[in-house]
Amino acid sequence: MNPSIDHTMTREIEVECPSCSPEEEVGHEVLKEGQSPLVRCLECGQVHAVKLKTPKSVSLKVIVSKMDISDTYKTELDSETVLQVDDELVVDDEETGVVVPILITALDAGGKRVLIARAEDTETIWGRAIDEVTVKFSAQSGTEKTEVLEKRVPGDYEFVIGAEERVGNKRLFINKIKVRDGAFRSRKGDVVLAKYVKRIFARKKWEGSGQREFRRGPW
Repeated sequence: MNPSIDHTMTREIEVECPSCSPEEEVGHEVLKEGQSPLVRCLECGQVHAVKLKTPKSVSLKVIVSKMDISDTYKTELDSETVLQVDDELVVDDEETGVVVPILITALDAGGKRVLIARAEDTETIWGRAIDEVTVKFSAQSGTEKTEVLEKRVPGDYEFVIGAEERVGNKRLFINKIKVRDGAFRSRKGDVVLAKYVKRIFARKKWEGSGQREFRRGPW
């Protein structure tokens, strides 16, 4: 290998090969950049020029829910962008100036609800704002009735299994978290970002115990 050549700078693209794959894109090494770059097929070694497609953009309707309010925005995306439920997306509405990160909760494409679709086939994106989220807690203390509490935090706020969390004037000890895909996290030290939390299960700190251990309950 010639040490004077920086092989880390080699760029690869996916395009059709006129020799071995005229109808399906395969990997190519770019030999010369430009509007019609010279490339070498990684499957058969054929060297040829290729005309790159200029991606077009599409304007999509996005319905964003935040707490109990839903707002409608527009966002521009590359037509080839693949959208998928549970993926994150930054909505940038040039008309209103609103920029908000969301978690995609549903997609309408081809007149039906789908889990995945290209932007050019999508009619509406449904999402939940994750710049700030309201997290629900189910808190227990001994044999008392479970109390439902809420805490408003940034979407990237970290909740840790086994850690203490203050909610209002309550001190809670997190022992389990249900995430939005339906799974549970209960291993001590596991971290879950607020935007992925469905509900947090915790036990209350026994206020009369000072610095002693938490009161043991039926959980």
